[in-house]
Amino acid sequence: MENSNLILFDLPETWKSLLPLTFTRSIADIRIGILTIKEKWEQHFKQNASCLVTAYLSDKYPLSKGKSNLYINGAVLPTPVLTDLLQQLPDNKLLVAAGTIIGFKSADTGITFDTINDHIANLTRIEFGGDLLFISQPYDIFKLNAAAIDQDFDLLTFGRESQHLSKTNILIGPSSNLFIEEGAIVEASILNTNTGPIYIGKGAEIMENCAVRGPFALCEHAGLKMSTKIYGATTIGPYCKAGGEINNSVMFAYSNKGHDGFLGNSVLGEWCNLGADTNNSNLKNNYSEVDLWSYTTEKSVGTGLQFCGLIMGDHSKSGINTMFNTGGVVGVSANIFGADFPPKFIPSFSWGGAAWLRTFTFDKGLEVASRMMERRSLTLSEAEISILKHVYDHDSKYRK
Repeated sequence: MENSNLILFDLPETWKSLLPLTFTRSIADIRIGILTIKEKWEQHFKQNASCLVTAYLSDKYPLSKGKSNLYINGAVLPTPVLTDLLQQLPDNKLLVAAGTIIGFKSADTGITFDTINDHIANLTRIEFGGDLLFISQPYDIFKLNAAAIDQDFDLLTFGRESQHLSKTNILIGPSSNLFIEEGAIVEASILNTNTGPIYIGKGAEIMENCAVRGPFALCEHAGLKMSTKIYGATTIGPYCKAGGEINNSVMFAYSNKGHDGFLGNSVLGEWCNLGADTNNSNLKNNYSEVDLWSYTTEKSVGTGLQFCGLIMGDHSKSGINTMFNTGGVVGVSANIFGADFPPKFIPSFSWGGAAWLRTFTFDKGLEVASRMMERRSLTLSEAEISILKHVYDHDSKYRK
């Protein structure tokens, strides 16, 4: 059967509930496990996908439509079973699981981000009774990261042979749970695969005296600094640098936590930087449920979690010795510093900390973002600049 054109769509309500992480990306571009959701679907279908996004993101995500289009909810993680079902799905039938939208086929080329829900409402539903992994809140990313690493590890390593682990290391657990890609360097460290698989990407490096417990993913050209302590389930995305102590957290790409300090039950977007000895709390002193700021309700909402740390949007930074409270949310391009705990919600393009918060002007924010990207020989595109301006304007109502 010939594959339909593959489109990963953002449901408006889910996209909004995943802010600030989705301010600058489609849901499908979120990294969970080893790969982004888009990369996972492309691996399963063996073809490229495009994304159906809100209007201001569309220049960054050009949409490709064909005569037959398979629309898949970008918040759903693929499995071989789902892939087969979606390939065989009749036109204009909607695959759902306990109310969660999975996907549909349609030749309609007029479907947009604003009309996707209206189109879905008119489709006949087919119920899927199997297991389903999907994200609807920022904390789902670290909450489901163990299962996502397991899936991606099997997907990426099946039938392949790992590079040899240097004898300077100590491996605790089965070697079948360790995979080292070409060009990766691991020396004089302790790796424990009894607790889950460990994946080391191409060109990545684990420096001396690190202690790593799976499940863990160190993506391509990422690095662990000397004596880093990693508890699973943790993902360090491509070109990220990590140090200190990290527990059950996800760093998307190009972000740095290069020094001592604790990061737990947290998600960092791209181009973030945590200054030396930055710490976040992931557990309240009274052990009660953690609340998290929601862009949907514009107030703090219960997560149902006892452990929940920091959610940080792209291009945000913290100065040395910054302390983030339990359930902190930082928007895009914020610069946080100073003594004491800053507010639990910090709007995009904010500058300051506990004592005061001011607007981080758009030009200054753009200057910092450009300088950080230049260090990796990259530049902001006109589409990305336009996106940041939209975010700056959007969060102006939250800045005092």
